[in-house]
Amino acid sequence: MIVFDLKCGGGHVFEAWFASSGAYEDQRRAGQVRCPVCDDCEIGKAVMAPAIAGKGNRKPDAPTPDAIKSLMTELAHQQAEALKVSEWVGTAFADRARAMHLGEERHATIHGQTSLAEAKALVAEGVPVAPLLMPMTPPEKLN
Repeated sequence: MIVFDLKCGGGHVFEAWFASSGAYEDQRRAGQVRCPVCDDCEIGKAVMAPAIAGKGNRKPDAPTPDAIKSLMTELAHQQAEALKVSEWVGTAFADRARAMHLGEERHATIHGQTSLAEAKALVAEGVPVAPLLMPMTPPEKLN
């Protein structure tokens, strides 16, 4: 199959698929290719950009250091905004999250500290937890 951008005598440009270049020419000469807008049969190929596939081994352009800094700053800002409506529970995080999951405590948005092993255990139990993407200073350690 081959695709052509075609143009009618009225200036309308449209796309059409053909089995081959020869099939296009045969159908055009027979008046079977018509403009879908005005039904004109005076059709010719329009100028079209070639479809060139990108190299499979081409690496995308690396982000600039300024772009990375900007993204990290925005991520830190978004996390800080989210933590404003979250309760700091310190090292009681795993116990509180588990209790909420089991219905033993009301659900709330919390953040705190726990060990990697305890975090993995929470995930294995189906407790919906996620790590913070940016490091934070616990409230009791702020000046």
